[in-house]
Parts: sequence; structure tokens; C-alpha cells
Amino acid sequence: MEPVQAVSSSSNKRRMKRGVVVMTILGILIISAFIVSMNTGYIRLSPLDVVKTLFGMGTEKQSLILFQFRLPRIVISVLIGAGLAVSGCILQGISRNALADPGILGINAGAGLMVMLYVSFYPTTSAGSIFLLPVLALVGAGFTAALIYVLSYKRNEGISPTRLILTGIGVAAGISAAMIVLTLKLDPNKYQFVATWLAGSIWGSNWKFVLALLPWIVILLPYVFYKARVMNVLNLGENTATGLGAPVEKERLLLLAAAVGLAGSSVAVSGGIGFVGLIGPHLARRLVGPKHQLLLPTSALIGALLVVVADTIGRWILQPSEIPTGIVVAVIGAPYFLYLLTKTRV
Repeated sequence: MEPVQAVSSSSNKRRMKRGVVVMTILGILIISAFIVSMNTGYIRLSPLDVVKTLFGMGTEKQSLILFQFRLPRIVISVLIGAGLAVSGCILQGISRNALADPGILGINAGAGLMVMLYVSFYPTTSAGSIFLLPVLALVGAGFTAALIYVLSYKRNEGISPTRLILTGIGVAAGISAAMIVLTLKLDPNKYQFVATWLAGSIWGSNWKFVLALLPWIVILLPYVFYKARVMNVLNLGENTATGLGAPVEKERLLLLAAAVGLAGSSVAVSGGIGFVGLIGPHLARRLVGPKHQLLLPTSALIGALLVVVADTIGRWILQPSEIPTGIVVAVIGAPYFLYLLTKTRV
């Protein structure tokens, strides 16, 4: 037994060391992307101008551009990237389905429908309404997740991965159809906003939206990281997890609620950005392995990096116009999803 324990301990140390190295590299890449993004835009700020402005030595115009437009948008990109990626990681873990993702399963669509209804028929200029948006998105995402869960669940069988994906796609299609019908009744100004939102534009780009999103991320991410060991047990299968004494249904519902909260609050300020919850966990699993103690934080970092880079590319490639972040992510994510579909037995 001692040699086996020694080998296991050595393997865990190597895995942990590799995880620390990977997360450090990802952190450096995020900081680099953050710096590049601060310099990217129709009105260009040189790296020296950015540094001077950060230390209060820039012009009034430079301060306005950096502090009121670019910085809040970049911070929001980091938060929603981390939130969506961890949400996808949870969904893949509790369903044991490699293709699970809040966008593919329709959770993003449910959150988006509620946000769209509110934005379409009520003003959102006040601070109170901005802080209400994540709550409304959570209601929409929660209702959709509950509907998918009920339709996918069968007594004595649990949740089938194939049934989960097909149910999610069906529910998402239905919600998308309802959203299209609603857009036909909008005036031109609101229609333009809704169309941009559906494409995945980070429309909530001021500090009020950062403050509205931040509590959800700050509370839910540590909770999910704390549940990493539980997710490892759930990955062993329902029967094994039950045999080990884990309250499977209770933990699954709590984790599903956390996934819905992360996805819903992110969608409230980011629009319909898909595939982040699919790509982030998959790349993280390839880099650090299946243990959720490393998988969850690595997924968060990859998601944050992906959204920041996509948003920067979208603002840079067709200046002075911009491509919605969701479209840039989809250009990357759709081929990757098709690749996974051919390699994964669902």
C-alpha cells in the first residue's frame, strides 16, 4: 500500500504544480489582453497615454475614454467570461455531458427573454432598474433550467445526456421563436438594441453594470469552488456517489442553481454570448485534468481570457464600427462544437 500511496501523492503534486503553472500563464495572458484592450478603440491611446491616465496625469478626454468607457467594459468582459465558463463547467459536471453549456441548453435564452421583455417595455436608465436586470435574468434562467430538468428527468433512469441536450435545444428554439415574435412589435430604436443584444454585444458597459454583476460573481464563484470535491464525487456516477454518502439530488440542485445564477447574471449585461461555457471547461480539462479543484478556476480564467480577446477583436477589426463579442466567440466556438460533436458519444 505504501508504494501505491507514494505514487498517488507524487501524481497529485505533479498535477497541482502543473495546474499552478497553467493558471499563472493564463493570468499573465489576461493581464496582457487587458492592457492591449485598453489601447484598442476608434480613438487610440498609446501605452504611455494609458499609464499616464491611470496615474491621473492624462487629459480630461483620455480619462473619460479610459475610465468611463473602456475599463468598465473590460472588467465586465472578465466577469462574464469567468461566470459563463464556470456555469458550463458545472453543467457538464452534474449532467456528465461533455456538450452541456448554458447557451446550448437554452438557459441563456431564458435569461435573455426576461431581460428583453423588461428592456423592451420599461426604461433602464435608473440605477435601480440596472440592479434589477440580473434578478430578472435569474428568474428567466431558473424557470428555463427547471423546465429542462423536469422534461429530461425520468424515474429510475435519472437524466440522460442525450435527452438533456435535445430537450435544451428544443426549449431554446421555442424561446428564440417567442423572442422573434416580440421583436416584430418593437419600435425601430428598441429593435436595433434588441438585435444587437441578441448578437451578444456587451451593452452594459459602465460602472453601474459592473456593480450589478459583481456581487453575483463574488458570491457564487467561491461557493462553486468550495463544492469542487462534491463535483468530483458526482462525476463518479449517481449510484457510486449515493453509495459514498453524498446527497446527490440536493447537491445537484444546489449546483444547478449556482450555474443558473452565474449564467443569468452574466447574460443580463452581455447579451446572447454562447459557447464560452463549452470551450472554457474543455480546454481547461485538457490542460489540468478532470479534478474540479483545478478545473473550475482554470475554466474561469480561460473564459475570462476568451471574452476579453473576443471583445478586443470585435472593437478593432472593423473600426469605427464594431462586431458584437458574441459573433466573434461564435466564429471560434461553432467549429469547436462541431468537432466535439464528432468526437463525443452523447
